Amino acid sequence: MNKKFLLVICLFFSLTLFCQTKEEVLRDAKITSKATLESKFETVLNYTYPPVLKIMGGKDQALSLVTDTMNTMKKQGFIFKSAEVLEVSEIINEQNQYRCYVKTKNIMHINKMKITSISYLLGIYNTEAKLWNFIEAKQLSNPMMSSVLPDFKTSLKIPKGTVKTEEID
Repeated sequence: MNKKFLLVICLFFSLTLFCQTKEEVLRDAKITSKATLESKFETVLNYTYPPVLKIMGGKDQALSLVTDTMNTMKKQGFIFKSAEVLEVSEIINEQNQYRCYVKTKNIMHINKMKITSISYLLGIYNTEAKLWNFIEAKQLSNPMMSSVLPDFKTSLKIPKGTVKTEEID
């Protein structure tokens, strides 16, 4: 009886530790979206896929680059109006990673233009940090991504994003 009980307890804890849920993805994606709106770029980078940060020269250099870029854009009239997480796909386990995609909607203003973007993030569960990391799915076709995700293959059918612009007063 004790062996069966221990087996059930071990199985329960291992499932609890290794099962990833859509709620966790939503939580982490919403933290990232909120941090983007609040210009808390260090938080955004905490949820960025680590090999991307490595390509950018490390987290400190990435933070400097993102901060400088956003400050320059703000001086040119760029305003992030909203960043919404709309939905999460199924979570799959492939190539030794838990993965999904996240549909987002961003609204930005610049120079009397409203830009509405529907985009998709690839989510990859970071087992060490116990959180979800994200990378823009449209970047997956960039040749540089082979160093970020070597031999990347996925059964996820990630839709293409859309961008709509309209004049505003």
